Amino acid sequence: MTYIVTEPCVGVKDTACIAVCPVDCIIHIEEDPLVYINPDECIDCGACVPECPVNAIFAEDEVPEDQKVWTPPNYDYFTMERADFLAKYSSLIAQGKEKNKNSEHANPAYYP
Repeated sequence: MTYIVTEPCVGVKDTACIAVCPVDCIIHIEEDPLVYINPDECIDCGACVPECPVNAIFAEDEVPEDQKVWTPPNYDYFTMERADFLAKYSSLIAQGKEKNKNSEHANPAYYP
């Protein structure tokens, strides 16, 4: 099992979760509008969950039904070539970004 980052993170990407991860398995790449948790490195400690201001991180077996679509990208991010990943998930990410653009936590860097 691992932890999954879901739609509320898209376009928000608060990085407080990164600071508390004891194994540095949360990946933050500037051009990505959300963070990803490496499932092979995550030790399932859950330290990241309470740090997320938008409640976007869930244990894999606790991902809400309407957010389960975010489970495959969290795995594929680490196994697919970047171009293939973006081709497969860019519309999902764009939808999440659009949904979160008026959030009080929206990151202006992702909404020029």
